[in-house]
Amino acid sequence: MYHHKKLQQRGMTFIEVLIALVLIVTGILGAVAMQATAKKGSFDAMQRALASALAQDIIERMRSNDASGLANYAGTDYGAALDAVPASRCNNPAAVCTPTAMVTNDRYEWELALMGADVLNGTKKVGGLTGARGCITVTNINEVSVTISWQGRTGITDSSTGTCGASGDKRRQITIGAFIF
Repeated sequence: MYHHKKLQQRGMTFIEVLIALVLIVTGILGAVAMQATAKKGSFDAMQRALASALAQDIIERMRSNDASGLANYAGTDYGAALDAVPASRCNNPAAVCTPTAMVTNDRYEWELALMGADVLNGTKKVGGLTGARGCITVTNINEVSVTISWQGRTGITDSSTGTCGASGDKRRQITIGAFIF
């Protein structure tokens, strides 16, 4: 009688190893793509938070000054070019700063932050928003509207910025309103 011995298979075949390798590589590539998407979203969220903080900053600067000078804060060209350094920086506690000088200093400081010129890496400006523009409108009933537009990383469908900044498919914008008395 002739008996066949059953051979037990040990290890994996080359095909199984290749399939496992393809699955692992696909998973790793998916994780890398997910990380890149998360990084873009994180940058956009950081830019939006900074824009909101900058809008609140200028509103608080206006509140701390004399309300009769609110109209002097109005402008549609913040961020286009940095204004000259004010003659009075209003940073000496021994010297009294007039409301008009405070407006000039506030406008300069805010535009400096908006453009990122207040954070340097060597001589390169590394702070602020990307391509930022700021607009401030003041009505006769002490209603203030601060609009900030900036350049995002990805295109969007509705990218109109109205009268504040240039329109483009990557423009982002926030508007914050307040009453100041």
